[in-house]
Amino acid sequence: MVLKIRQAGEPVLRQKARPLSTDEILNRSTQELIEAMRETMHDAPGVGLAAPQVGFSLQLVVIEDQAEFIQKLPAEQVAERERSPVPFHVLINPKLTRLGSEDAEFFEGCLSVAGFTAVVPRAKQVRVQGFNEKAEPVVIDATGWYARILQHEIDHLGGVLYVDRMKSRTFFTQDNYGRHWKDRSIAEATGYDE
Repeated sequence: MVLKIRQAGEPVLRQKARPLSTDEILNRSTQELIEAMRETMHDAPGVGLAAPQVGFSLQLVVIEDQAEFIQKLPAEQVAERERSPVPFHVLINPKLTRLGSEDAEFFEGCLSVAGFTAVVPRAKQVRVQGFNEKAEPVVIDATGWYARILQHEIDHLGGVLYVDRMKSRTFFTQDNYGRHWKDRSIAEATGYDE
């Protein structure tokens, strides 16, 4: 079942999501929500989806960066973003820790801020600890684009949207990004004089 993706301005997107107990993780309604979130993410299409984005204030995200998304990008962009396929997985009650001090700045979008994009600085490396859909503990060390996806989705669980972290001069419609900025450097986008 494809769920409605909530858009900026919906109160659920600004609430701190609550953690799930082991029993809640394993119950049928949570398992059905996970499957519906997977279908919704694929339908959008997107690389991640947090429960608040579909109206549930729960610490639950689904992530998958499919090879077919990456194959459509220029090789230099894939290398620059350190992007590689990430298989489907579920994270529940995640805790994120920054690893190292290096940041990366790239354009980012969000299914809940449809039609827009902006440059967002993010930690280049992170560690995430949480649980999977079987309530088993998981630890993920991620770099590059995968680290960005994790940070973006986990932000949703704290009521944070990328617009709270963006470089405001780079907030563009997707159409204008494609028309004027997609082939230009981040430095040009963040410091333009037009």
